[in-house]
Amino acid sequence: MKNQTNLSGLIAPSFNSVHRHIQNGDYTHYWLKGGRGSTKSSFAAIEIILGMLKCPDRSAVVLRKVKANLRDSVMAQMEWAAEMLGVGHLWQMKYSTSEMVYEKTGQKILFCGADDVHKLKSKKVKNGYFGYIWYEELDEFGGMDEIRSINQSLMRGGDKFTVLYTYNPPRSAVNWVNAETVYERPDRYLHSSTYLDVDPEWLGKQFIIEAETLKENNRELYEHEYMGAVTGTGGEVFRNVTVREISDEEIETFDKVKCGIDFGYAADPFAYVACQYHRGRLFIFDEIYKTGLSNRAAAREIEKRKRRYEGFITCDSAEPKSIQELRGEGLRVRGARKGPDSVAYGIKFLSSTDEIIIDPKRCPNAAREFLRYEIERGADGMLRSCYPDKNNHTIDAVRYALEDEIGRKHVRIIDRRSLRL
Repeated sequence: MKNQTNLSGLIAPSFNSVHRHIQNGDYTHYWLKGGRGSTKSSFAAIEIILGMLKCPDRSAVVLRKVKANLRDSVMAQMEWAAEMLGVGHLWQMKYSTSEMVYEKTGQKILFCGADDVHKLKSKKVKNGYFGYIWYEELDEFGGMDEIRSINQSLMRGGDKFTVLYTYNPPRSAVNWVNAETVYERPDRYLHSSTYLDVDPEWLGKQFIIEAETLKENNRELYEHEYMGAVTGTGGEVFRNVTVREISDEEIETFDKVKCGIDFGYAADPFAYVACQYHRGRLFIFDEIYKTGLSNRAAAREIEKRKRRYEGFITCDSAEPKSIQELRGEGLRVRGARKGPDSVAYGIKFLSSTDEIIIDPKRCPNAAREFLRYEIERGADGMLRSCYPDKNNHTIDAVRYALEDEIGRKHVRIIDRRSLRL
C-alpha cells in the first residue's frame, strides 16, 4: 500500500484538515459540500479504504438514494480508491451482491440504495461493525428524518463512527440540506471545496475550459454548479438573513426590545419572539415555540424572560380571548392593529431591512422559518403574487412586535405618494 501519511498525490490540499480530523477521531459527522471537480467524492472513498485497512473491525456502508445509481458512481469510486492506494488486488468487487470485500480480513463495503429504508435495518457484518457510512449526493435523500433513521439502523455495535456526507448544495436556501447546516452540532464538521482547490492536471484542460466558459456566459449557474454556492431559486423572501450567535454582551446593550406573539395550540404552535430593531438591523434573540401550550403556561414561560424586556407585548388581535387571558396572568399585552395589506407591508419591511440577525441556538425555529420562507410557484412555474400563509409563526410574531416601526414606514410611503398626486 502507498504511504498513508503522504497523500499529496491522492487528496487535494483543501482536504488535509478533514483528513487530520478523521484520523484523530475529532468528529463523527463530516459534511463535505462542493461544486463540480472539488474531488469530495474521491476524498471520501480514499478515507474509507484507509480507515478500514487501519481498523480491521470496521466495515462500511455506502449509500445513494436510488440503488440503480450505485454501479457507475460509488462502486466505481471505491474501486478506484483501492487501486490508487495500491491495494486493489486485495479487494474483490462483487457486482451481483453490490459489495466489496477485503480478502485478508473479510471486511466489507456494502453499496445500498435508500429506496426502502426499512431494508437497511437488516444489514449486518459477520465480524466487527459498520464504522464508516457514506451518503453520496446527499441532497437526493428525503430529509434529516430519513438520514436519522438510516444512521440509527447502522450505527450499532461500535464506539467510533465516521459518517461522510458529500453533496453540491441545492440552489434554494430552503432545501433541507442547506437548512440543516445552519444548526451547530459539536460532533459535526462542515467543509467547503471547489475545483479551484484542485491541481488542474487532475481535472484536465477541457474541464477548466468548460468551467470558465460557463463563468463567462452564465455567472449564476457557474456559482452554483462549480463553486457550490446557494444561489437561490428566485422565490426567497428574506435574502438578508444572517444566522449567528448573539452574545449575552450584545443583548445587554439592547434598549429597544420588542416582543410579539402569534397564537396557536394544537396543529399550530404558540410562537413568542423577542427582538431589537435599530438603524436598519433586526436582531432576533429569544423565542418560545410550542404546541399544546395553554395561555397560562405560556404566561409563566414569558414571565421568566420578562425582567429583560419592558413595554407591551403585541399579539395577534384575531384572538381577543387569549389576549384577555394573558392580561389576567399579569402580562402587558395588546392586540396588533393590522389593517389592509398589513401582512404584505410587514413582510416587505422585514425583507428590506439591512440585515436580520438570528441566533440559531436561542431561536432555532425563527432561523428555520425565515430561511425557508419562499413565494410559491403556480402550475405554470411562475412565482405567485402573494405571500404563503404557512410555516410563518415566528415571522408573524416579529411583524406584530415591530408594528410601530412598520406603521411609520407605511405612513411615509403614503405621504410620498400623496405629494406626487
